[in-house]
Amino acid sequence: MRLTAIATTLLCAGFSAGLASAQDAGKKASTPAVDESAIMEAWQAAATPGIAHKGLAAMEGNWTAKVKTWMSPTAPPTESDATSENRMALGGRFLEQRFQGSFMGQPFTGIGYTGYDNVRKKYVASWIDSMGTAMMVTEGSGDAGGKVITTTGTMPDAVTKKTVAVKAVTTIVDADHTTFEMWEPDPTGRVFKTLEIHYVRKK
Repeated sequence: MRLTAIATTLLCAGFSAGLASAQDAGKKASTPAVDESAIMEAWQAAATPGIAHKGLAAMEGNWTAKVKTWMSPTAPPTESDATSENRMALGGRFLEQRFQGSFMGQPFTGIGYTGYDNVRKKYVASWIDSMGTAMMVTEGSGDAGGKVITTTGTMPDAVTKKTVAVKAVTTIVDADHTTFEMWEPDPTGRVFKTLEIHYVRKK
């Protein structure tokens, strides 16, 4: 009886292994082959600069800037002068901005990157500067000609210690003039314009 039980167990085990092997073979047969050419084509489309990137390249160069900043909706703006050096980075994929100016009487330096995500069909932007340790990240869309780019995002408020929503609008007026505007909420939640920059290309 013991030998019969052992033989039966081995037979069942062999049958199960054969069934599993057959199932695995069936799975392999039903799994579609990987189309490597399609994968490469998708990655190439995602990585290749397009019309939107050419539009960003229109802001390359050296610029002077007139800056207005508002601390509250009722306060008059503070005005200052600045400069910006812009260049296309990473093979024309991102516009890199290096900004030099002043804020509240102190030297101010900022670095920004603006690009266009081919996959999500959105403009993306990041900003860091010498007045904080946080990074502002926004994303959004442009008009049909890529002359007006509107992005939204969030950033930490140093006063309230809360995350607040921000909106930024870049307008390419012409080859030698660009404006940048930003809106944020005050402590009561009222949204107002906090920043306005008029850029003029250096000749």
